[in-house]
Amino acid sequence: MSKKEYLRKKFLKLRKKKYFDITSNFFKPLESLFKKNDRNLKSISIYYPTNYETNILKIFQYVFFKKFETSLPVILKKNTMIFYKWNNKEILSVNKFGILEPLKNGKNVVPKVMFLPLLAFDSSKNRLGYGKGYYDKFLNKYLKKNRKIITIGVAFSFQKYHKLPTSKFDVKLNYILTEKGLLR
Repeated sequence: MSKKEYLRKKFLKLRKKKYFDITSNFFKPLESLFKKNDRNLKSISIYYPTNYETNILKIFQYVFFKKFETSLPVILKKNTMIFYKWNNKEILSVNKFGILEPLKNGKNVVPKVMFLPLLAFDSSKNRLGYGKGYYDKFLNKYLKKNRKIITIGVAFSFQKYHKLPTSKFDVKLNYILTEKGLLR
């Protein structure tokens, strides 16, 4: 078993054991970040929480984010994904992993800010995901096209690990948001 596989199992168990419900105030540290970087950052992608992930859907209860255009990922073949616009009142479908996705209506979007789920993170803002590389592939593709996408990992503070193993395909995040604040 590789170090990453071991850590995935460890943090899946830990997250299930220590999970707690957050409030919408969890997102308060982001307000100043968005105001400071006001480069038309009104297009954000979130994820539909599953498997004891931090409940990003609480963002809809935080007044500051009510005017933002949101999107969710849709899984494609070859471990790739794209994003489609979605608001929290629209119908979702279930993908092959049992995760909810938006319907493929209209044109897909490239968000300005991406909120990413994770299993673990470190102080260098490296992210440990589930191992298929969906987010890393998407980001590598669009960052090569000189598109600036701000990435924010969303986690609980207990998901911090001292030094995660990384590969050349892993994309370092810009920020990590936990209940203790924003890691810059």
